[in-house]
Amino acid sequence: MREEVPIHRCIFQQDKRLLFGAREGTYMATQAADLGSANEPSAQPDAVVVRFAGDSGDGMQLTGGQFTLSTALAGNDLATFPDFPAEIRAPQGTLFGVSAFQINFGSREISTAGDAPDVLVAMNPAALKVNLPSLKTGGLIIADTGEFTKRNLDKAKYDVSPLEDDSLAKYRVLAFDISALTIEAVKEYGLGNKDALRSKNMWTLGLALWMFDRPREPIHKWLKQKFKSKPDIANANIAALDAGHAYGETAEISGPLSQINVAPTKTEAGLYRTITGAESISLGLVAGAQLADLPMFFGGYPITPASAILHHLVRLKEYDVTTFQAEDEIAAICAAIGASWAGSLGITSSSGPGIALKGEAMGLAIMTELPLVIVNSQRGGPSTGLPTKTEQSDLYQAIYGRNGDAPMPVISASSPADAFECAIEAVRIAVQYMTPVMLLTDGYIANAAEPWKVPDPATFEPFPVTFLEEKNDGDTLLPYRRDEKGARPWIKPGTPELMHRIGGIEKHEETGNIDYSPENHQAMTDARKAKIDGVANSIPDQDCCLGEPGAKLALVGWGSTFGPIHRAVSQAREKGLDVAHVHFRHIWPMPKNTGDLLKSFDKVLVPEMNTGQFKTVLRDQFLVDAQPLNKTDGLPFYIHELEAAIEEALS
Repeated sequence: MREEVPIHRCIFQQDKRLLFGAREGTYMATQAADLGSANEPSAQPDAVVVRFAGDSGDGMQLTGGQFTLSTALAGNDLATFPDFPAEIRAPQGTLFGVSAFQINFGSREISTAGDAPDVLVAMNPAALKVNLPSLKTGGLIIADTGEFTKRNLDKAKYDVSPLEDDSLAKYRVLAFDISALTIEAVKEYGLGNKDALRSKNMWTLGLALWMFDRPREPIHKWLKQKFKSKPDIANANIAALDAGHAYGETAEISGPLSQINVAPTKTEAGLYRTITGAESISLGLVAGAQLADLPMFFGGYPITPASAILHHLVRLKEYDVTTFQAEDEIAAICAAIGASWAGSLGITSSSGPGIALKGEAMGLAIMTELPLVIVNSQRGGPSTGLPTKTEQSDLYQAIYGRNGDAPMPVISASSPADAFECAIEAVRIAVQYMTPVMLLTDGYIANAAEPWKVPDPATFEPFPVTFLEEKNDGDTLLPYRRDEKGARPWIKPGTPELMHRIGGIEKHEETGNIDYSPENHQAMTDARKAKIDGVANSIPDQDCCLGEPGAKLALVGWGSTFGPIHRAVSQAREKGLDVAHVHFRHIWPMPKNTGDLLKSFDKVLVPEMNTGQFKTVLRDQFLVDAQPLNKTDGLPFYIHELEAAIEEALS
């Protein structure tokens, strides 16, 4: 059954129970009860890919987000791909100012945002030109003819309107003046044309809701809440939404426009919500701090696509979370290190350029042996690179990118939902081994959304921290004496009789006094390395997500490549091909059985969105003949790319 519940606050309190409290508005979630397939005609598809595309000011991300909400309410599995322009506000109607939002939803398991859209909603000529190459042959184009003016066609580098020649012959085209219809729908509210056209995205959303038999009421409630201080604006948007829905419902249209019903997914019973990677990480970090019984301090500096973590955490201060927007990246991480020194859980986050700036401070955290979690939301590089596009090119930076021998655990999330558990795991390792930990995500995971089954807090084992409160060697304090994990004690400043030195200069292996003698530095270097190597003792063995050890071919991935790899391997196995999927969460150190597992396969293929970084790590550590499959175009892997690579490798 479906029910309306407050916005989820999936945070562990001190009693380790999930808390669901409302702050602003409501969030629509699905209470699944083993929903089966509806009795729909066999012609109805089991999955559909829709892409909304327009100018960066057309509200495509908002439109896509609300369509995602309605899709989740309908009980479909889904995955989304927001595609932002790099420019903050590109000139209106230009090719480099196009913003798009793609959603893949269906009655079966959905693991990617889809290779190619079945439906493309193009709000202007530039949106059509940029996104048309991705559309399936025979796919449906919905275009706003009101925007196909001579000026906009020139900006999109069209000599002739594609709606008036034969260039779209291999697609189904539904073109009408959405702009004029929107103005007509909202005229009773007295808005000027410019303000009226801001509701154009809602008109388009209404049409999409009709096409896929989605309810409008949740969007009505959301609009009333969003514009509660401006009821005329709320009513105008609702009128536009209803007008778009009515157009699909009542207009006498033959040919391309028809209603499509995608049956609900058969889903395990439970409470679900859609979640982005940034939301998931934020909730996971706070949950981890609660499981460790620690207050949390987050020091950050705005950078795309990592900024959303700060935005989410700032709303969670009631869970003993302190957020600090620093003046720069270095100040952000140093403040977090200071918080860890003082007895809080220090967290910082950034993307590749900011992580580079934090490098020296990461070395300081390693030398002082303080717990710290560093979230790296990777984007295309180097330098500013592709700030709104996705990539996995910071792996070398995460594993090796500090001066000196500075080992640090590295964890990678494979999907938005997976980021929650990965954040908890990063916190666990940081506090149990007294070390900084880097948690890798990327632009796709940070911005994309998928259904998430709210977990039972009882399934997470607490790992409360114990601070040293008395001398640990008779009448002597040894601040670097290590436990069975190789971790030194955590001592809060101001603890009576436990004054000790801490800082970036090498310390004696037990007393903590400054000591950079050759023998001591060798001992401390070895101890820090052994501690990080020992993390492998507390992580599970690596398994196959699909297939079995010993297959002829294994696709080995990490991070956000999980979805397309999993789907491609699944489809290849349905064809009878002997292929397996292995996906790593723990990147450094890797599970203890990794070498034996990889050597069991005849061939190993490593798809990653860089020039072969994880492939190089696997070759270096395990002497396996791992072969690369790389792309750096700022887009996730397509399933058909991986299927072709599988067939070629096995041919």
